[in-house]
Amino acid sequence: MPKASEVKKGTAIEFNGRVLVVKDIVRSVPQGRAGGSLYRMRLYDVVTGSKVDETFKDSDMLKLADLTRREAMFSYLDGEEYVFMDNEDYTPYNLNKEAISEEILFVNEETQGVHVIVIDGAPVGLDLPSSVELVVEETDPSIKGASASARSKPARLSTGLTIQVPEHISTGDRIRINTAEHKFMGRAEK
Repeated sequence: MPKASEVKKGTAIEFNGRVLVVKDIVRSVPQGRAGGSLYRMRLYDVVTGSKVDETFKDSDMLKLADLTRREAMFSYLDGEEYVFMDNEDYTPYNLNKEAISEEILFVNEETQGVHVIVIDGAPVGLDLPSSVELVVEETDPSIKGASASARSKPARLSTGLTIQVPEHISTGDRIRINTAEHKFMGRAEK
């Protein structure tokens, strides 16, 4: 059982009889308090998909939920659900659009290394690779002679995600993006 200070995003915990997935963590150190930090966590209920906000002391012990990560690929969109196909046994996993709204901005049919988080046989979320390759769908024209360390400009990618890219990047370029920081890493290898 880890302490609240050791829990990371994407971790599944059992709390108040429910299985919750950690989506966001904000650490704060209250002034004038003897003791440690507080961890305010945004959690999502695995069963209902409802949002739960809880605050834990750094020393609170949390119970991890039993989960598995299955490598899968995005297959298709079915109404309000994204369908992913298991790479080994071709099991389809349906995930609600709202539950994976942030992660889906990094995923298309070509994205490799995506894992579906499964708890008690039910898919509950996505675990992304550290970087993905996407195509620039729209950006201002590149400037002749612009260097890689010059100013940046916004670029809309094939999944709808908008990030800042260097001026030498143009529409149609394939680039690498850091999924944790939402930042441009460089052009992708061809």
